[in-house]
Amino acid sequence: MTGRSTYPSPMSPLPSSGLPMFPLGAVVLPGELLPLRVFERRYTEMIPDVLATDGRFGVVLIERGSEVGGGDVRADVGTAVEIDQWTPSGAGRMSLTCRGLARIRVEAWLPDDPYPRAVVRDDPDEAVGDVVWDGIMERRAQLRLLCGQGGRRDPQLRWIAAHLLDDVCYADGDPVAESFRAASDLPLGTADRHAVLAAPDPARRIDAIESALDDLVAALRFRLNP
Repeated sequence: MTGRSTYPSPMSPLPSSGLPMFPLGAVVLPGELLPLRVFERRYTEMIPDVLATDGRFGVVLIERGSEVGGGDVRADVGTAVEIDQWTPSGAGRMSLTCRGLARIRVEAWLPDDPYPRAVVRDDPDEAVGDVVWDGIMERRAQLRLLCGQGGRRDPQLRWIAAHLLDDVCYADGDPVAESFRAASDLPLGTADRHAVLAAPDPARRIDAIESALDDLVAALRFRLNP
């Protein structure tokens, strides 16, 4: 659902009257590209309102329930996104490309009338301390090796390997931006991506990434060497 782009952009002030919200069964990280196909009536009503203002809305993870119809349980940490492109795609439908801007925290949900809105605040990282990338790089190397041992016919291994094709370096950039980019680059599940998004600073975000990769490495070793 998400693609890759440049990493977090400065946020302009958030509206005190409530930000339009799009709960999803996926996590969007700051800096990622998010393609969306909009067809549900409440969102086809929301998007023109968003385009008429600053093009921004919030995305939060649906922790329980469905993307369609409401009645869901929503996370209180999400991402403000901005519409980069949009095109009509048939009667009552449109396709969007959005870009993740920055982490937000929901302070209160407003009535879904006619679409979800919430009072939110910007949720920047805490002070940046020492950031060490060696652990992530070592785990990337382990995953590459395990994928090579498993061959190319396994769909899960192909999916994991596709995230590891490019050589990367995170140490030269802004730690906040690079920690989100590292998570976006890697084959993390939804719960792990949400833990990464909610981590309060780059060091603890890296800890969350490394923990997720340790679990993945252990699962692959068990699978390949029962």
